[in-house]
Amino acid sequence: MDLITIVDLEVRYHVGVPDAERAAPQRLLLTVEMRGDFTAAAAGDDLTKTVDYFAVSRRLLRLGEGRSWKLIEKLAVDIATTVLDEFSPESVSVEVKKFILPETRHVSVKVERSRPDKTAPGTAPGTAHERVVRQVGGVPAAFR
Repeated sequence: MDLITIVDLEVRYHVGVPDAERAAPQRLLLTVEMRGDFTAAAAGDDLTKTVDYFAVSRRLLRLGEGRSWKLIEKLAVDIATTVLDEFSPESVSVEVKKFILPETRHVSVKVERSRPDKTAPGTAPGTAHERVVRQVGGVPAAFR
């Protein structure tokens, strides 16, 4: 599995539980790891066969326009969903760093998500029973 990582993309989003905290955008750092098979991209030196990290970064810079979140957990999940839906890596990991506690360097949340249509390499989608049915060409008589 290949990996593209955007490390500490600086964004300004409205986030925080109290209304006063969400009133002004705050500085956050995003780290986004996108996994997939980039063999075809490397072989053909072809941007269309990989995840365009520049486009991902521009999308994430705009994500907060006209929106707010109470929890960075929800924000991280929204970012992961956006990246999966719009850029189609096989899986994504998102870390959101927030600078809210003065006694710490930062507080962070990390989530990992995969596209639902992706399964382990070399396996067909579906349940084990569905894969066996496909392999043997139907449901064996003993299982009907």
